[in-house]
Amino acid sequence: MVAWLTMVGSVIVVLLVFDRVSGLHTLETRQSIEKFLAEPPGSDLGLGVDGVLSMIRTLAMVTAGCATAAAILGYQVLRRSRSARLALTVLAVPLFFAGLVTGGFVSSLVAASAAMLWLQPARDWFGDTPRTAPAAPAAPAPPATLVAAAPSAPVAATSSARPTGVTVACVLTWMATGLTTLGLVATGVLLALRPETLLDEVHRQNPELRSEGVSDDLLIGVTFALIAAMVLWCVSAAVLAVLVFRRTEWARIVLVVSAGTAAALSLVGTAIGAFLLALTLVASVATLALLLRPDVRQWFSQRPGQRPPAVPGPPR
Repeated sequence: MVAWLTMVGSVIVVLLVFDRVSGLHTLETRQSIEKFLAEPPGSDLGLGVDGVLSMIRTLAMVTAGCATAAAILGYQVLRRSRSARLALTVLAVPLFFAGLVTGGFVSSLVAASAAMLWLQPARDWFGDTPRTAPAAPAAPAPPATLVAAAPSAPVAATSSARPTGVTVACVLTWMATGLTTLGLVATGVLLALRPETLLDEVHRQNPELRSEGVSDDLLIGVTFALIAAMVLWCVSAAVLAVLVFRRTEWARIVLVVSAGTAAALSLVGTAIGAFLLALTLVASVATLALLLRPDVRQWFSQRPGQRPPAVPGPPR
């Protein structure tokens, strides 16, 4: 129940964020912000309308990313993943506070559901309180069977082969992260050589920034920090793809969360006019779908070199 509540609630939060971001530039929104800033406690913040809009947009993006990750972790919780339960609990804190931009009710419900995973009977199901089972009587020896060794060998070879979905997902990740890193580095070089290009565009969209005390040096510093963070994210995703290619289960879970978060942020960015993010949206969704395929999950759950049980033949 908690896992399904987390997944459904997270999807609703992402939809609320999409609606919130798309309506930020309406006249009704600006009037409500102006009314909030005209009297305490809004008047004590020292922010203008554009500053509040930027803050709401940032919190909305954080909320969308956290909600997407929570939805994916909720699915992993259904598979009795203790690491997914721990990650979901940690993620509940930023989701609770950042989700206030969407009203806070649904995001708070999703965040609170993580605490229920640490209560009974969920703890027993996750194996936190192991129970001592009575010794079972020894089973009688099975009758001699005729095992067809030749047919089982192709089955074992097939089960150990890397699924095509894993290869395609890793290649998509490497291509998307490589192109994104290249674009970010080019943007950083352009910003270092010609900072006035970025500053003119920012001041054209937000003419009140100078009156609010936001200096050009601060804008440049924040932009460089964002570029560095995004490059680090891309490099981390590429390394995770290498581990996934080498059959590491926890890396698959983390890469699924990363791809889902990137898909949600790309969707929100596309909604506000950054249409180039549609490419990362397609790559992220495709990677997410491939890594969640049943054959891919089965390949990761089976140990390397493990043979499937032989099919018994007719008794002698």
